[in-house]
Amino acid sequence: MHLLNAQPGAVADGSEAIDLGQSPGQILFLSAADTDLAALSAARSSVGSNFPSLRLANVMQLSHPMSVDLYCEKMVKTAKLIIVRLLGGVSYWQYGVEQISGICASNGSALAFLPGDDQPDEDLISRSNLPSESCHRLWQYLVHGGSENAREFLNFASSILDGAEHWCEPRPLLRAGLYWPGINSVDLATISNNWRADAQVVAIVFYRAHLQSGNLKPILQLIKALEAEELSPLPIFISSLKDPLSDKILQQIFADAPPQVILNTTGFSASTPGIAHVSCALDGCNCPVFQVIFSGGSKEDWHKNTQGLSPRDLAMNVALPEVDGRIITRAISFKNQANHDPLTEHSIVNYEPKRDRVQFVAKLAANWCRLSKTPANERCIAIVLANYPNRDGRIGNGVGLDTPASVSHVISILAEEGYDIADPNLDGSQLIEKLLAGPTNAGVLGRKIEAMLPLNVYVRAFERLPVVAQRKIQGRWGDPVNDPFYLAQEKSFAVPIFYCGKIVIGLQPARGYNIDPKSSYHDPDLPPPHGYLAFYFWLRECFGAHAVIHFGKHGNLEWLPGKALALSDECFPEAVFGPTPHLYPFIVNDPGEGAQAKRRAQAVIVDHLTPPLTRAEIYGPLAELEQLVDEYFDATGIDPGRCNILSDLIFEKSIELGIAEECGISRDEEPTSALSKLDGYLCELKELQIRDGLHIFGQAPTDRQLTDLLVALARVPGAKRQSLHRALANDLGLAGFDPLDCNMGEVWDGDKIDGMHIRTQGDLVEHIEKLASSLVSGNEKAPKDWESSGEVLSEINSSLRPAVISSGTSEIYGLLSGLRGNFVLPGPSGAPSRGRPEVLPTGRNFYSVDTRAVPTPAAWTLGWKSASLIMERYAQDHGEWLKHVGLSVWGTSNMRTGGDDIAQALALLGVRPVWEPVSRRVTNFEIMPLDVLGRPRVDVTLRISGFFRDAFPAQIDLFDSAVRAVAKLEENAEDNPIAAAVKKEKRQMIQMGTDPTTADLHSGYRIFGSKPGAYGAGLQALIDECGWENSDDLAKAYIAWSSYAYGGGARGVTAKSQFECRLKAIEAVLHNQDNREHDLLDSDDYYQFEGGMITAVEHTSGKQPIAYHNDHSRPENPKIHSLEEEIARTIRGRGANPKWISGVMRHGYKGAFEIAATVDYLFAFAATTGAVKDRHFDLLFDAYIEDDEVLSFLKSANADALAEIAKRFLEALDRGLWQPKLNSAPAKLMALTDSKSVGQGNKFDAKAPE
Repeated sequence: MHLLNAQPGAVADGSEAIDLGQSPGQILFLSAADTDLAALSAARSSVGSNFPSLRLANVMQLSHPMSVDLYCEKMVKTAKLIIVRLLGGVSYWQYGVEQISGICASNGSALAFLPGDDQPDEDLISRSNLPSESCHRLWQYLVHGGSENAREFLNFASSILDGAEHWCEPRPLLRAGLYWPGINSVDLATISNNWRADAQVVAIVFYRAHLQSGNLKPILQLIKALEAEELSPLPIFISSLKDPLSDKILQQIFADAPPQVILNTTGFSASTPGIAHVSCALDGCNCPVFQVIFSGGSKEDWHKNTQGLSPRDLAMNVALPEVDGRIITRAISFKNQANHDPLTEHSIVNYEPKRDRVQFVAKLAANWCRLSKTPANERCIAIVLANYPNRDGRIGNGVGLDTPASVSHVISILAEEGYDIADPNLDGSQLIEKLLAGPTNAGVLGRKIEAMLPLNVYVRAFERLPVVAQRKIQGRWGDPVNDPFYLAQEKSFAVPIFYCGKIVIGLQPARGYNIDPKSSYHDPDLPPPHGYLAFYFWLRECFGAHAVIHFGKHGNLEWLPGKALALSDECFPEAVFGPTPHLYPFIVNDPGEGAQAKRRAQAVIVDHLTPPLTRAEIYGPLAELEQLVDEYFDATGIDPGRCNILSDLIFEKSIELGIAEECGISRDEEPTSALSKLDGYLCELKELQIRDGLHIFGQAPTDRQLTDLLVALARVPGAKRQSLHRALANDLGLAGFDPLDCNMGEVWDGDKIDGMHIRTQGDLVEHIEKLASSLVSGNEKAPKDWESSGEVLSEINSSLRPAVISSGTSEIYGLLSGLRGNFVLPGPSGAPSRGRPEVLPTGRNFYSVDTRAVPTPAAWTLGWKSASLIMERYAQDHGEWLKHVGLSVWGTSNMRTGGDDIAQALALLGVRPVWEPVSRRVTNFEIMPLDVLGRPRVDVTLRISGFFRDAFPAQIDLFDSAVRAVAKLEENAEDNPIAAAVKKEKRQMIQMGTDPTTADLHSGYRIFGSKPGAYGAGLQALIDECGWENSDDLAKAYIAWSSYAYGGGARGVTAKSQFECRLKAIEAVLHNQDNREHDLLDSDDYYQFEGGMITAVEHTSGKQPIAYHNDHSRPENPKIHSLEEEIARTIRGRGANPKWISGVMRHGYKGAFEIAATVDYLFAFAATTGAVKDRHFDLLFDAYIEDDEVLSFLKSANADALAEIAKRFLEALDRGLWQPKLNSAPAKLMALTDSKSVGQGNKFDAKAPE
């Protein structure tokens, strides 16, 4: 439904309008399929000179609205018959459809719109003015294909103009079949005569249209490349994977000649995203299915473009094929204009293969075949653990995962499966001990070196790299002998691995920023150092790994510099890793970063559960404070005199704990109001969702952890299930009460519940939570008349519980399937606690979203609510409207949510997406009138992540187009600060000599990100390696890594001055958190992006911006929190909470790792923002260092982590970020460190006070 008086907008990608240079023709045919155009071009030459003039055009060349206008003016207005074949429906070329329809309606020209595949599209065809029978006949000629049908297509088209009956009906042709070069009639016996004896079969599936048009060069090269790898090619053409007959023929062929690998070159998917997987002939073979990409662009564009593929190719050849579980490989073919046809005035396109890309795919297929045919006891498998930050207390990073215990569990399973395992009983602690005994971040001297790569072997491998890659590495790192992992005496590189039979367990080398952080921080596309390459060269060439498992989110291989998609041999992920079979256990709630590994490192994801979730509950002084509040309200009606005493005591304790400040209680506030705020805050902390320990791969939670997780998953409603908690409220007769959206501190004036006295709504929520837990655990049965709750509980027991419990075995099954060279089933991804139970069970090769539908209508609803709440909060706090904001936008969170962040940004602008009604794809936008907004528009600057840049190019164009449209509105400066800012900057640039076109482009930049081919925000290495003097260093690093503009045709152009100008104007920095399965002290990305922007704004403007960290974990009910509020909630609810601490203590080394990470990330927020208070450090110090049990645990489980925690606390002291309440703190911390150095390479010393 469109808004009244809304102004329509059009999405532009920054490309320039083009004129096809054609003369008018009587018949116009437009299609996105070059095979259609080639076939009709060939057919035109055979129909004689009296045929009406025919003009062919590719609609992809008419993507710019001005190109459409020009074409319509020159060609459409004078044509008698226009036929347009569109793949993907109206939404793919909406402006063109609308303009051509309008012209034909006014001048009476015949018009037919035809679907681009063999699936009917009533919406598209209905826009034709030809009879439906004629449209159907035209469509069927193209669906069946072939030279004869192409000729009859033209004859029938001519008859529409002259009425002559000189055409034949469409002739059905073979939908699918076998192919072999040089042979017309092919059967399996003929093909098998060309195979090498006992060679494994590799199927090549390609479109029938390529056979019919003669575009077979890529297929021919694939056949030769597979034969060179001693494999047996099985080429098969099909009309479509969704064609039932094609699928049946494929099944018959595969039954007779089962392939070990399938190379699929067709686009799209057989299944639909978000709907249960539809099995087809490809995955019925239970073997890996590669997605081999025929690019829609030219080789020249691919070579110079770091994106690698166009947005259309990204959707057709990457995102949608992932839904079918395909392994993304490379683009092996590019379009090339072969010759110009003077009769149709169109240049015919050929598909030109790129030999080295074809060879890469063939070698990858050969390596997967090698894996599958090798017996389990002979397979050499490398398990690689992540290594960041580069410290010995933090090795084996895996978000939400007890990585050491998980690897230990997998090793024991592999031993049972017959793999050669030296020590199947190796536990997680022993595994870490072995890794730490070898070469690590602390160095190589005195370490046990189990593997070395000789320098001469390294040099030979290095010299096989492309010259460009060699020069980059040598230019930055010099001679290999200078690498920290080079052993001069042995003339070899130390390799950080240890043997466990034919399995090796390794520690992924550091990315390189740790070697020289101060000189590298400005280098976002830093090449990996020699030691990094040596590690992977050893795995590939010395160890001979059949497969590599990168265990847990996430390593750094997939983030090395290079193209976003369709990598070349110069891209570092490929240069380092090569065509190696790759398996990757990965947390299910992070589709974006998992997709990065799939798309840049040919990974097969095996997703795993999130950690169990639980209620934070209340503890220690907070519990004492809650008890005092309860006593106060109990005394109000019995002993008013005692109320004053309790009130003073509560205020005194609240101030002492810092709670009063966190609640927003002023000293002169009326007691009842203040205590209501305090009561509500304590209830919110109590109900906060936190993690209860970590997940162990292959093991499902049990007992209380299982119950708590099920309750957490059932709390938020799903697509087909209501919230358990709302159902309970309904059955308890609590009409109008929403336990998911209430004021916790508000007095409950309803009846008693189950005979209990309920004082506040927070008490009622707690009662419902406990009731839910009791019912889910089976300790209590729901009354039979509780229909709503009974329905939800039934679904929990029949669906949700089995899905969670089976996840453990499913994860092992998925990993073992991959190691056997079998097919790993695909599945959706997302945050299960956000109403996404369909992502369970885990153990699948997850896929992400159809980016064409982002932002979704649901995301828009949330984004609009959140934007409105932000405006209200800012106006309430500051007495004026917010005008300029900065928002960090991550690819992975927008994949999880369907685009919450982009929707929020558009809503702040006052712009609404427009969706195509059937497909729900975003096609355009409309500008909302100010009277509908009810407030001014906001000037929004986005800092996008590298993965967002790679995965969401269409959304970049959408937002940039919206910004530029809003900037052109004639509205006053108060109502439209973005228009005022753009006009002012443009005027200044022109006055300084910039041409108006450039000034218009640059002044409109509002999207900034990393350098093309690079990732990150630049702060991690500086903070981890203590490579900064003051906050200006951090701000400069953030700006250096972020000042590349996107949108308006810009694909990462240097725009430092424009970025600094935007930062200087920002009043508020926004960051959204979309689930409670993690928090802002769980990841370096939060402080890098959120903290980085805050410190950069302060650096450029001289004033600290307001910072909002918003909670979108319940989509129906977004919450706006300041960053200070969110840090306080996280510290009290999770970081210092004994329940969370005891949970991670169950996990030994990795549990101590998590504690150290919490301190690290709090420190980083203190360094970059003003949001961390002394009491926050004090709370963690008391919980980790002053608590004897926790301190003893840290000493025994991970002494390195303890030393790192102590050094980080000392660094906070030394930098003036923390003034501890205990005078004894510095000395106690010094005693826990191994030197006076505060962190590796830091010049600062911590000294105890006199």
